[in-house]
Amino acid sequence: MIATASHQRQSSCPLPSTAAPRSSAAMPSAAAVPSAGAPLTTSRGAALYIGALLGPGLLLLPGLAAAAAGPASILAWVALLALSGVFAMVFAALGRRYPSAGGVIGYVAAGLGPRAGLVAGWSFLSGVVAGAPVVCLIGASYVTGLTGGGRPARAAIAALLLLVVLALAARGLRTSATAQVLLVALLIGVVAVAVAGSAHAARAANWTPFAPHGWLAVGHAAATLMLSFVGWEAAAPLTTRFADPSRQLARVVAIALAVTTTLYLGLAVVTIGVLGPGAATTVPLAALLNRAVGPAGTAVAAVAAVVLTLGAVNAYINGAAAMAGQLSSSRAGLDGAGRPAPRLLAAIAASGLLLITLYGLGVVSPASLVAIPTALFLAVYLGSMLAAARVLDGPARLVSIPAAAAVVVMMCFCGWALAAVAAVAVAVTGRRFRVTRKCQTPGVS
Repeated sequence: MIATASHQRQSSCPLPSTAAPRSSAAMPSAAAVPSAGAPLTTSRGAALYIGALLGPGLLLLPGLAAAAAGPASILAWVALLALSGVFAMVFAALGRRYPSAGGVIGYVAAGLGPRAGLVAGWSFLSGVVAGAPVVCLIGASYVTGLTGGGRPARAAIAALLLLVVLALAARGLRTSATAQVLLVALLIGVVAVAVAGSAHAARAANWTPFAPHGWLAVGHAAATLMLSFVGWEAAAPLTTRFADPSRQLARVVAIALAVTTTLYLGLAVVTIGVLGPGAATTVPLAALLNRAVGPAGTAVAAVAAVVLTLGAVNAYINGAAAMAGQLSSSRAGLDGAGRPAPRLLAAIAASGLLLITLYGLGVVSPASLVAIPTALFLAVYLGSMLAAARVLDGPARLVSIPAAAAVVVMMCFCGWALAAVAAVAVAVTGRRFRVTRKCQTPGVS
């Protein structure tokens, strides 16, 4: 921003704020992580970190990964778990270095400039908005897994779920922090029962052929699964709330990694080992629960999926509203009563119903829908890793470079979904140019 006298006088054309939102919600997580408050204990901090990582994407993504790469998808899980540890290290370092930034907008802006920070913020917001219909389709798939019905039925149920959540958000309903913790606990419980209860049905024959679609398919599986590893950026601002960060943070990250590694690997191994060729399904948890507890497992999975869908999408909408308010000088995010603004709700409804309709008509697949928010979140992580390589030092800086390279590799497997990233970048930089030019031109109101 150029601080000229004419620009300072024209307060009617402010540039978008580069301040980070106070809460956010990535697609795989329903957690809106607080950035201020009482000092965190190690156990509470670990719970918040885990809550930021886990989300209803686990109900779908193991099946999509298996469909993409077969048993070889386990390699994608392992690689992403290792990369997740690197992300944890880098975002923790960014949180300590920039305690007031509060999120990816500030982190990216610190290393790559305000314009890049805005692109990161709008990419993250777009990813959250694009993720909402995906979560609704997850819930709908589990319902039709119980009641029967094909694509049109799933699309109709997903549209109904989205409209219900939007109506509740318009009335000011918020998923509280306690409710979010309960949602994460529900997800962990469902996964644990599915894994432990069905493990006895695993067969070694289900692991062959190991790479039926070739080794490059592992890259496609990794790009799909990345959506389950977004969340470290939301937990980064918590670093300032530990009484003894140097001691507590290492333990918190270790606990979060241990829990997610156990859940993810357990789920991945059992999905392949138990379901075999049937692992390529949009309702893998329902199939595993059916093996674990019988026909009632399908009903349990459907109820859990609907509850997780309603809670998660509500959190996404409110998180999106908070971020939209930070990215825009107008009331694009919240109205005067602190509820999501009608304009934002209308945008979410329009984009969500469009994507759901395209799915119902058979134009796009579940994997294609997942690719859109995945590409947008990968762009955010790429900006964060590149920024870290410029502003950090020590081990965090060293690992940020290969982490950025890994993100680039995964982006190469996103295909046409990268058009969403390009569209956001062009829209943001174009708007920034027009606003700056207008503010610098004398006599223009």
